[in-house]
Amino acid sequence: MRVFIVHAHHETTSFNGAMTREAVAALTAAGHEVVVSDLHGMGFDPVSDRRNFLTVKDPERLRQQTEESHASEHDSFVPVLQAEMDKLAWCDALIFQFPLWWLGLPAILKGWIDRVFAVGRAYGGGRWFDRGVFKGKRAMCSLTAGGHSLMFSEHGINGPISSVLFPIHHGILQFVGFTVIEPFVVHAPARLSQEERVAHLVRYRERVLALASAPTIPGPNTADYDERLVLKSAS
Repeated sequence: MRVFIVHAHHETTSFNGAMTREAVAALTAAGHEVVVSDLHGMGFDPVSDRRNFLTVKDPERLRQQTEESHASEHDSFVPVLQAEMDKLAWCDALIFQFPLWWLGLPAILKGWIDRVFAVGRAYGGGRWFDRGVFKGKRAMCSLTAGGHSLMFSEHGINGPISSVLFPIHHGILQFVGFTVIEPFVVHAPARLSQEERVAHLVRYRERVLALASAPTIPGPNTADYDERLVLKSAS
């Protein structure tokens, strides 16, 4: 299996860093191929604008999707973005490794998605969900959360972690065709003992070695929806 890890944490000694190192070691030892994009280590710029492109379709007004479509047609994304797009095309499985900040993605990872998941390369032309560009590939969010697990439960103040991650699972990964694996979440790692941290890393090693068979989150079947994108059964 070819695994692409997009790592979004600024501190190499963080538990996120330990999780990425554990994943690389486990997968490599098992004979899998692994590529890591350490966004902070790369100095990745999360701002999406004309710097994404080597060409210009409309010099008067920046219409992001217009310029992305034009760049897709002419292979004219800047090299740093083209390299990330090539990694996505190469991989069988994608892992987002990140800390949950403000119940969402860190800005550097959201910016990576904004710039790399471009029209013509990640979606467009009716290619979405079960007809998506990355159909047949798997993706997983691996993350740390500052609060304890009960805070992210049905009766917790933040609601279920599945609801918190829905915009990422559904609106990003499933939208472009990935089969989404159930997330791997470590709660409040700063409050854990060393023994508890080691136990989580052992559990994570088991998860990454089972990426091909790990439980997944159901996504929409576009054939079930009408032209308004409303369930036909509800009409």
